[in-house]
Formats: sequence, structure tokens, C-alpha cells
Amino acid sequence: MERTYLSDVKNKLGEEIRVSGFVENYRNSKNMAFIVLKDITGKLQITVEKEKQPELCDKLDVITGDSVLTVIGTAVANDYVKLNGYEMTPKDIIIESIADAIPIARKEIPATKKKKAVERSSIDQRIDYRWIDLRTDENQLMFKAQTTLVNAMRQFLLDENFLEIHTPKLIGAASESGSEVFEVKYFDRNAYLAQSPQFYKQMAMAAGFERIFEVGPVFRAEKSYTNKHTTEFTSFDLEFSYIDSFHDVMKMEENLVTAGLKAVKEKYGEEIKELFGMEVIVPEKPFPVVKLADLYKGLEEEFGYTVPEEEKGDLTTDAERLSYEWVKKHYNHEFLFVTDYSAEKRAFYHMRDENGIPQGYDLIWRGTEITTGAQREHRYDVLKAQCDEKGLTDDVKFYLDFFKYGCPPHGGFAIGVDRLTMLLVGLHIKEAMFLFRGPNRLNP
Repeated sequence: MERTYLSDVKNKLGEEIRVSGFVENYRNSKNMAFIVLKDITGKLQITVEKEKQPELCDKLDVITGDSVLTVIGTAVANDYVKLNGYEMTPKDIIIESIADAIPIARKEIPATKKKKAVERSSIDQRIDYRWIDLRTDENQLMFKAQTTLVNAMRQFLLDENFLEIHTPKLIGAASESGSEVFEVKYFDRNAYLAQSPQFYKQMAMAAGFERIFEVGPVFRAEKSYTNKHTTEFTSFDLEFSYIDSFHDVMKMEENLVTAGLKAVKEKYGEEIKELFGMEVIVPEKPFPVVKLADLYKGLEEEFGYTVPEEEKGDLTTDAERLSYEWVKKHYNHEFLFVTDYSAEKRAFYHMRDENGIPQGYDLIWRGTEITTGAQREHRYDVLKAQCDEKGLTDDVKFYLDFFKYGCPPHGGFAIGVDRLTMLLVGLHIKEAMFLFRGPNRLNP
């Protein structure tokens, strides 16, 4: 008999069906047993009257919470059942796996007359047993939403004639600045884990692919202990050719992000609001745009926030956070493009205008940077000069060769999938990843 997902049981009332899942709740009394079974799609109450089904009693005595069961039986409507309004009467219960006592508290349990309150285990304790922690409704919803978000963004780009590529993660030279890379032994020489597919995205432009994207892992050897940094994360990268300016890149990104959030809101908006208390807002277009200097001026005038002169070429973490209040006040918007950073603070491959201003931006969502995007410098002589200026020419000679034989004007950006998920549901980065990696975390 083919398995029925629990979300489909309502369509098969009165039929004999087979269901499987984890035991979420279990109450075994003298005359009755009640099992709440949970799979990735939903939940179902299994009700056993022991007098009528004595052959099941031995099995009922060994079942524990989080055990895995397959149940064959018939589901019927019952107005007295709070869960869904129907229940299953089992013909047979197959015990697939008995669970030991769970070593973590996945949620806080309030006190009752008979029992003391149970505190929720810390996030680090829960990551130690992440596979158990991930069984909760909240965590499973988060990854359903992430799947929908990434799929919608991928589909948007496919509809825009983008190709999906897969670039190497083992590379012979650092992909950004030569620092903050993980070095690995590669036979008789050293290699590095890719900080970004940046160079290979641009190689695809030089190859005439015109429009490409990639979703894959990137690695940053940063000893950062913040709520948004991690040493390995999933990046959604794209690059496209024949642009007129970095404003074309910004337009592409706002369309991409809007398509993703629209899909999430339609499918999971109500559940996210119920379980996380977060509203999924589909943003209005175009997104607000502000020059960095003007943003600092506004933050000083309205919030009394000042920044040292030497830091004004980049956006500080505090300014990033305050920018959310600023953009809500002036535009009633969650997103903000910030432009006109100093060349010193931008990568050597960003195109600059006649005044030396990088032709790029950061995109801030809910007070957190999610993207650095730009028009790239595609002219070999200019690019080499900018590379010389940063002292990186010897390290990235192979990259410079991409531009010697013709390359169209192009630009692109990357979005961290895990950071998007974190902001979508309002969690710490540790909780928003399937498995977090940080300076002190390499397991499980």
C-alpha cells in the first residue's frame, strides 16, 4: 500500500490508508492511547481503544516520543478531535524506530501543577543535536519557505534567459583580497576554498554566456562572532552582460528579490506570521536609493549618529542598523540601496566613474546588508591598473587574462541565502542555517 502524506488524509476519510511519521505527542492510559503523528506535511491523531484492539497493547507499551511509526488504518471525521477534526483508528502499528529520551529541550515548556517549567536548551546545545531540533514546526516551515524563496528566484532568472552554472570551490588563488581564505593542502601545493564565484562568473561573461547564475557554498575565514556571520554559507550569485550602468544591476536585483518574497508570502505568509510573528512584505518598486554621504548626514540629523571621518567611506554596522529606521520613516520601505562608497573600501574589479567613485551599491534589508553589487571593470588596462593599486596583480594574473581577448560590459551581485532566511523569520544566523559553521563550530 502506498504511503499517504498526513496533509492528504482529509481527502481519504473512510478509506484504509498507510501513514508514517514521528511521534510528536503520546498519551498512553489504561483504556485508551492517543498518538499525534507528524510528517513533513502535517499531523494526525491516532486513537486506540485498547479493549477493542488488545493485539496492539504490547506495541503501545514500548512507543516513546520521537519514535518513528507506520500506521495502517482508517481515518474518520470526529468533531471532538481538536486536531483537524478527524482521527485514525489503526488496524496495525509498525514500529520503525524507538527513540531514546531526547537530550535537548526544543521549546520552553511552561510549568503545570504537577511539573516544573522546562527551559529551552541554548542554541549551541540544540546545534549539537541539530537533527532533533530540526523536527519542530518552526524549523521545518523555515526551510519550506527557503526552498520556495530560492526556487522562485531561480525561476525568475530562467525566465529572463539566464544559464545556471557550477563553478569550482577549490581554487589556486584567493578570489577577493588575498585575506580571509581557508588554505587547504592540494597534492604537492596549496589551494584555497573559494570566497566567492566572482572570478568565474566574470569568466562566463568573457565566454559570451551573457547571463548566468549559481547557487552554491562559499567560505570566509573570518573570526566573527555576530548574529549574521558564518564561515560557510550558501550564496545566490548572478552576473549579466551588456548593461549600461550599475543601475541595471540594481533593477535586476529588486525584481529578483520581489519575485522571491511574493512567492513566499503567497505560500507561507500566514504560517510565518503565526509561528515567527514576522510579516512577509512584498516590497514596492523601485527600491529607495541613497548616497552613502547623504545617509550619514540623515542619520546624524535625525538620530544623532556620527561616524569618524576615516570610516565615512564605508557603512558601519551601527549605521546599517539605523538605516532601517531611516528608510521606514522616509519611504515606508524595508529595503534601501546605498551607493557611492569609497574606492578604498570596494573590490578592485568594481568599475569607477571619472571621479573615481565605484559604480556599485549595497542592498540593506531590515537594517542588514544582504548584497554588494556593481558594474565590473571589463577594460583590461583599467582593470590591471586598479589591480596594481591594490597590490594583487601577481595573485590574480589568471583572472586578468579573462579580459585580454574581448569582454562585454557586465555587472552582478550575490545574496546570502542563509542571511535572507534569517531576516525573513527574524532569527540569529545560527538558527537560520541547516548546519551552522563558525570559528568555534565544525560539528556535527
